[in-house]
Amino acid sequence: MPQLYAIVPGQSNSTRSQCDCLAHRYGNAADHGERVRRYDSDMTDAEWFEIRDLLPVPAWMNGKGGQPEAYCHRQMFDAIRYLVDNGIKWRAMPADFPAWDRVYAFWRRWRDKGLVKEFHDRLRARVRESEGRNAEPTAAIVDSQSIRGAASVPAASRGFDGAKKTNGRKRHVIVDCLGLLLMVLVTPADVTDRDAACGMLSHLVCQGTVGSPRWRKVDLPAGGQ
Repeated sequence: MPQLYAIVPGQSNSTRSQCDCLAHRYGNAADHGERVRRYDSDMTDAEWFEIRDLLPVPAWMNGKGGQPEAYCHRQMFDAIRYLVDNGIKWRAMPADFPAWDRVYAFWRRWRDKGLVKEFHDRLRARVRESEGRNAEPTAAIVDSQSIRGAASVPAASRGFDGAKKTNGRKRHVIVDCLGLLLMVLVTPADVTDRDAACGMLSHLVCQGTVGSPRWRKVDLPAGGQ
């Protein structure tokens, strides 16, 4: 796991920006202008304060090569949140955000290196600890929802859920006792919760999310599925 954001040493390259992201403090983000936060999807200062210290440190700061990042991390997150919130295409990114291809490259790098999952897991641990619980869960709940497939959904990736009388796909979800996501898997609708859970739990064990000595119980839906 990459080191935490907050423990990076060094001297800041910028005194012109009030942003405290790594790209401003040690990279070249100060070469690009600030933007006015104007969208509902933009992070508040309180939200940024909560996630700032949970961000993985970029490879270029760990001596693994690459150029110092040239765009503000907070702006990158705001851009991705805007895209998800509004369901737009990457190329339709508003002009006040960094260039769409730079935002996409940032997201793709995080996806390919598993940093999206790592960041999510750190946030989940923070929420659990704020509720007075251990960072890692000791129990989980498995459930699913069958969704009718559109005509464009290939036959190879759809199935018929006899219990729900639905021809399409099924979303299998594993959450902890607070309802915080551990894993989601999409399958043909004829895959049962029990069969999906076996593979999902094996994956979580391999990833180290579950399987510690404290792991005790998994609840499946009533009805034997």
